[in-house]
Amino acid sequence: MSHPYRTLSADHFWSRSVAAPAAHEIDPVVGSPFHIRTDDKVATMGSCFAQHLSRFILKQGMTYFVPENGGPDLSSEERAIRGYGVFSARYGNVYTVRQALQLFDRAYGTWSPVEPEWRLGEKWIDPFRPHVEPDGFATESDLETDRRCHLAAVRQVFEESKVFVFTLGLTETWRSLEDGAIFPVVPGASGGTFDASRYEFVNFGVVDVTADLLAFVDRIKSVNSSVKVMLTVSPVPLIATYSDQHVLPATTYSKSLLRVAAAEAEQARDFVHYFPSYEVITSPAAGNKYFEPDLRSITDDGVAHAMRVFSQHYLESTDESPATEAARDIIQEISKTNSIVCDEEVLDRT
Repeated sequence: MSHPYRTLSADHFWSRSVAAPAAHEIDPVVGSPFHIRTDDKVATMGSCFAQHLSRFILKQGMTYFVPENGGPDLSSEERAIRGYGVFSARYGNVYTVRQALQLFDRAYGTWSPVEPEWRLGEKWIDPFRPHVEPDGFATESDLETDRRCHLAAVRQVFEESKVFVFTLGLTETWRSLEDGAIFPVVPGASGGTFDASRYEFVNFGVVDVTADLLAFVDRIKSVNSSVKVMLTVSPVPLIATYSDQHVLPATTYSKSLLRVAAAEAEQARDFVHYFPSYEVITSPAAGNKYFEPDLRSITDDGVAHAMRVFSQHYLESTDESPATEAARDIIQEISKTNSIVCDEEVLDRT
């Protein structure tokens, strides 16, 4: 008997491509949608997991694009402490797609949030980057000056990147009731004062996230016609949920929705591609071995597996590139502690 499935390759079958190989050999990428050259500027944005990719890019001699690097007057240690190089610009974690969309509009002056700067003791905190200055800004003027430089660097990221990697992290967030501004953490947790008459919890649905994601990638394309956008979904579970669900199903909801939105964007735009790091880390074949004992942090083996797959399908070469030197010192300093910067960790502190 004959039927269409008989002619399909092994990667179409669970028994042959998931159950049969050793866990560390599973490769869920079909083909190589595009290749990244050593001199292609690769930028990162998103949740905590995106930081693994930036470190790997540098280790492979690729060009990690960091236009906001703190300048020559700061040591590599000081730049690491102050969040330079964690992502391509010093935006901290960009957890939701709506937050990314608003960042683009802020950078290009088409929208400005009305939220005032937050206070934390005698210091000033940027509501949209609450952790970039560990001790806060000394004056409101210092904050405003730093923000102008930051938004200029954000425009460089969007306009000059050859590959823009956006790691989708969350659907839950907090929003201003006045103008809809999105915050990376709930007001009051890292500065400011929580006021239920000014802020509301929101858990975005699939229609909103998909629409925001398409609008976001289209905005990037409008200022950078040659860009490739790579989407990933963070495999790191929610540290906490404010929904009326247990954190486990709340995590499943959030990650599933983000995965659907990524697929919709990939199908709708030929310059958008999805990389399945989420699937590599959470594969049933891997069990829990790619998670640390806290069942959230990703082990070195898990990161290595995802990066092997990435390298095999996307990297054209691993030759050293001098273009990485500006960012290399920052990443090496950050990597000394092997820590990953996550703004949401403030939610679990007592």
